[in-house]
Amino acid sequence: MLSLLLLPLTAGAAEGTSFQLQRLDVSTALERADLIRLDARPRSHWQQGHLPNALSFSWEDYSRTDPDGVKYRVWPPAELAAALGACGIDEHSALLLYGDGDSSWGGEGWLAWLLAWLGHQGPVYLLDGGIQAWQAAGAPLSQEIAQPAATKTYQVTLNRALNCSASDIKQRGTTWQLVDTRSYFTEWLPGHLPGAVHLHWEKFFQGADRRPLDASQLRQLLRAQGIDPHQPVVYYCTGGIRSGYAWMVHQLAGLPAAINFEGGTEEWAARNH
Repeated sequence: MLSLLLLPLTAGAAEGTSFQLQRLDVSTALERADLIRLDARPRSHWQQGHLPNALSFSWEDYSRTDPDGVKYRVWPPAELAAALGACGIDEHSALLLYGDGDSSWGGEGWLAWLLAWLGHQGPVYLLDGGIQAWQAAGAPLSQEIAQPAATKTYQVTLNRALNCSASDIKQRGTTWQLVDTRSYFTEWLPGHLPGAVHLHWEKFFQGADRRPLDASQLRQLLRAQGIDPHQPVVYYCTGGIRSGYAWMVHQLAGLPAAINFEGGTEEWAARNH
């Protein structure tokens, strides 16, 4: 059983981090041949059609159940560094991330958070509007499997402040504002972390192409739930994916750095059973 509070039958660098994440429109992305393209959708979607030369980097391929039985845990940093290096990426590489804000539960956000957590130093861009905007602009897709550039060494400088553990949350008490990004009826109502407020991850984007909220819209969304965007915010879901998307939107807004509780309710349940 989750040890949760039960309810009766709710662009730029963030302050405090040097990680640079910016939106990039389709027309500019088409001109940027220097960017390594990473597709955060499930591998099966990537196989059906992707941006030319894009490499697949889905959370499903880089997470697993840990020795304690906690699901969806991100690979250890050393293994992630090796995987990125095999893609021809080092910590200074310029990257273009994209998804569809749908099929991967916001995996592009998880990937952005992952790179920030690993201490990526090169510029990272998010394709604004994702693959939907790319297709709407008439830009080409490909089914060809691109060959990565020569293997590189990815040097990790772990930014531990962007992640936390269940014990960290218990120790900090009410000094951290907790935002639950899971589904309302099937996940939030049965139980959630004590003191958390609910904001479904799909509220962090808008429009048919699911573009992330801008800074003003995000501030309004958070404040409507009693969240002060200038005080510490921890986003969580089941295993850090949907909350990673919320973290990314927070980062794009240039607000003080937020935390993605990567272990999510899976870790919380394991540590509080």
